[in-house]
Amino acid sequence: MAKEKKLVEAITSMEEDFAQWYTDVVKKAELVDYASVKGCMVIKPAGYAIWENIQKELDRRFKETGVENVYMPLFIPESLLQREKDHVEGFAPEVAWVTHGGLEPLQERLCVRPTSETLFCDFYARDIQSHRDLPKLYNQWCSVVRWEKTTRPFLRSREFLWQEGHTAHATAEEAEERTIQMLNLYADFCEEVLAMPVIRGRKTDKEKFAGAEATYTIEALMHDGKALQSGTSHNFGDGFAKAFGIQYANKENKLEYVHQTSWGMTTRLIGAIIMVHGDDSGLVLPPRIAPTQVMIIPIQQKKAGVLDKAYEMKDMLKGFRVKVDDTDKSPGWKFSEAEMRGIPVRVEIGPKDIEAGHAVIVRRDTREKQIVALDELTQKVEETLDAMQKDMLERARAHRDAHTYEAHDFAEFKDIVENKPGFVKAMWCGDEACENMIKEETGATSRCMPFKQEHLSDTCVCCGKTAKTMVYWGKAY
Repeated sequence: MAKEKKLVEAITSMEEDFAQWYTDVVKKAELVDYASVKGCMVIKPAGYAIWENIQKELDRRFKETGVENVYMPLFIPESLLQREKDHVEGFAPEVAWVTHGGLEPLQERLCVRPTSETLFCDFYARDIQSHRDLPKLYNQWCSVVRWEKTTRPFLRSREFLWQEGHTAHATAEEAEERTIQMLNLYADFCEEVLAMPVIRGRKTDKEKFAGAEATYTIEALMHDGKALQSGTSHNFGDGFAKAFGIQYANKENKLEYVHQTSWGMTTRLIGAIIMVHGDDSGLVLPPRIAPTQVMIIPIQQKKAGVLDKAYEMKDMLKGFRVKVDDTDKSPGWKFSEAEMRGIPVRVEIGPKDIEAGHAVIVRRDTREKQIVALDELTQKVEETLDAMQKDMLERARAHRDAHTYEAHDFAEFKDIVENKPGFVKAMWCGDEACENMIKEETGATSRCMPFKQEHLSDTCVCCGKTAKTMVYWGKAY
């Protein structure tokens, strides 16, 4: 019993210290370990399996829109990075440089990619010649390096995994259409697979990607009321094309510049899953992303027939991702461990259950138990997983909506930010000076100008001048 208590007590309550709770869950659920390189992480099998499921589902959705996978080099010559002024200035503070090859100094420094726009542009300048070569719809799965000062597993690390899509189009209209299409793909994925509701919108010019004409974002609200940028899609217009000379001959054989997009999601999604759905017992994984959807736990497994029945049940549930915990730990410990790891459904089977022809199903999110006849097990597990997926999304949406507030003047805005963690909806005049003042005085930043606009008042929440748009504001990771 002492051991069983220890497993749960090892997690700090999220109400007591949310940051420590997050670290405890990440460590105790064995998602990551710290690396010998400061600010980097070892992603352990339990964490990487979640990423594999994210990757598999996103990759399928990308390919349905015509995207193909490629791979670009890890290194970028300094001269190449310098070709787009805004872009290099935006990334300069975070760039890691290679200065030597073996013992010899390099003639030109090489940047370890923080992102791959310049590499794709260099490639496209050679690969695109005619309108027949367009569109180019490419994506790569890789790691990138950004020399962050403050790091936290999954949320911000010096090296992280992601996908980055890079497309080239004949017209500005096609590029804009693809930019919005990919943002909506991300939003649908978050809601349908991660059970994580998001706000879809456009970033302000201050917050947009370096070198982009427009950046679109999906913003999610974590349990502690902080926002997390969960995916972005950028319209580059023809700015990069002009910097890199990416031209094509149109149908009249006249040269025109291509229009480009870029879009990405990262392993910070795993951090989002933890912070949106987790509780004081550990992870709570949405069934569609969980590496193990069902854990069968045999009770009194040394008794004749119990383990055999457990494995027979595993075969019955072969349409799901199922494991049997046949370790020599106590049932109570196994229950706690399954909860800690966020496994959506636990199935308990013991001698008395076998004799009665039933098993016990336990949901991870609500801990609701139900006794199920063995011949109905597959159907009941499927129903439970479907219900849990739906309920988790509705619960997360209800939490977000309950922690979304409206502010009509600056005093009200400051009071909300200070006392009510969450999103703040407020009108804005469009002046960056107001955006800066809000950040300086409250710590809140503009998260996005949502596609679904609301008219809350006629005046800017900061300066009182005529408002142009409604903005979601909030403190963020």
